[in-house]
Amino acid sequence: MAEVTFFVALPFVAADDGVAAGEPMECFNPNAAVMRAEALSRKEGHVGAVAFSRTGDPSTGDFSDAKVSRKSRDVPA
Repeated sequence: MAEVTFFVALPFVAADDGVAAGEPMECFNPNAAVMRAEALSRKEGHVGAVAFSRTGDPSTGDFSDAKVSRKSRDVPA
């Protein structure tokens, strides 16, 4: 199978021991991921969000490191 790129918006929520990742949302393109991350960062209970992409081969599970497009609000490094 050929390599594919996934675009994702990932919210972060307050947790008892700091900050935890929320439910990732796959998006159609990088702009949609950025817009979704911005919206998620303003949602009640969320402390921030990131938009990122990963490229790889789903059939083998080999993926490159995530490339962050945008961080919104308080997101852990």
